[in-house]
Amino acid sequence: MKAEFTAIIEAAPEGGYWAVCPEVPGANGQGETVDEAKNNLKEAIELILEDRREDMMRGLSADAIREKIFIE
Repeated sequence: MKAEFTAIIEAAPEGGYWAVCPEVPGANGQGETVDEAKNNLKEAIELILEDRREDMMRGLSADAIREKIFIE
């Protein structure tokens, strides 16, 4: 999946950085560097979206239409 998300990164009071994504509630990351915080945030987003997709698919009927859509 290819998508674009916003990463908001702030210095943490105890050192390092915190990162959150406003488009994906619950997605956050932290790291000693900005890049590490962004990478951890990316992993969190991927895990959350994968979990939500699997949860939704469990309830679909066998005759449900499944197609991919693209947003630009």
